[in-house]
Amino acid sequence: MTSQSPAHILVADDNHFVLESTVLLLSGLGFKVTPCRDARESIEALRGGAPDAVLTDIKMPGLSGLDLLDRIRTTNKEVPVIFMTAYADVDVVVDAIKKGAFDFIIKPYKPEHLVHAVEKAVKYARLVQMERNYKHRLEEDVRKRTVELADALQMIKETSKELVHRIMRISEFRDSDTGAHIKRIGLYSGRLARVLGASEDFVDSITFASPMHDIGKVGIPDIILLKPGALTSREFDSMKGHTLMGERMLLDSPYPSIQAAAVIARTHHERWDGSGYPGGLRGEDIPIEGRIVMIVDQYDALRSKRPYKDAMGHEEAVKVISKGNARTSPGHFDPRVLEAFLDASADFNEIYEIYRD
Repeated sequence: MTSQSPAHILVADDNHFVLESTVLLLSGLGFKVTPCRDARESIEALRGGAPDAVLTDIKMPGLSGLDLLDRIRTTNKEVPVIFMTAYADVDVVVDAIKKGAFDFIIKPYKPEHLVHAVEKAVKYARLVQMERNYKHRLEEDVRKRTVELADALQMIKETSKELVHRIMRISEFRDSDTGAHIKRIGLYSGRLARVLGASEDFVDSITFASPMHDIGKVGIPDIILLKPGALTSREFDSMKGHTLMGERMLLDSPYPSIQAAAVIARTHHERWDGSGYPGGLRGEDIPIEGRIVMIVDQYDALRSKRPYKDAMGHEEAVKVISKGNARTSPGHFDPRVLEAFLDASADFNEIYEIYRD
């Protein structure tokens, strides 16, 4: 053998002469040989590790060579087992093949035949080990590449969120002191969707999409958007146009989250009782995304200071939404969404306080 690491052969035979002569032959050719006088001794030797090949007599006292093969196969499906036999019984040979025998040597064997069978078995064992090592390296490479790809996708996702956030701040800065409002809207919407029992995909989508609800305001003139007093009927009609402008900005995207943002931009001022705009939609004709963002936007608007109004406290804002006032009615909201909002109102207050303007 020319391998740097000598192949390990376990030899089992109850015939002392056959065992000794086989060990001398294989050792002289550079093999590492473990001699065993029966199957039980072989099983004990195998506890120390699998050899490259097993060479065993079939007929031995106690456990036979076939019994030894059965024991080997319970823990190792690949080590080649060569049988030596003086009786070429067809049934025994067929049974051995079914159990996974690698080769057969007829006693008395010719040394060159035995060496050829052993070398063939060792080459097979080495090829199996090479394949196993290759698969392990391949699996490890795939695992590393998968982690790298996941990290890259996460970076792209985070970059996309950051880009959307910063674009939204451009529009938000035009009618509020900071861009914290858009951060809160996303968190409110995600929390409310989760309380409503939505899937995690939906929660992620609305958390990402809802901050874009007012993107259409970039098309509203400052004289209207920043007016400190009440809007005229004509000015209010112009302000309503931000819903349709926002939808047009976001339409025709191949990405579901942007598609959801387009729906939200158009419908977040629709009301359950049909008194909203721009379409006067009623009840469940309003997409659930719009129904969610409508109530969270209303809460944040009540909590926030604007040129035309002071900020409310949490309890006062919840009271207005749940009981109504001159401008707001509980009938504006989907009853199920309103109930979920009331259940989660403490979380809304916490979000507002953490991301206060």
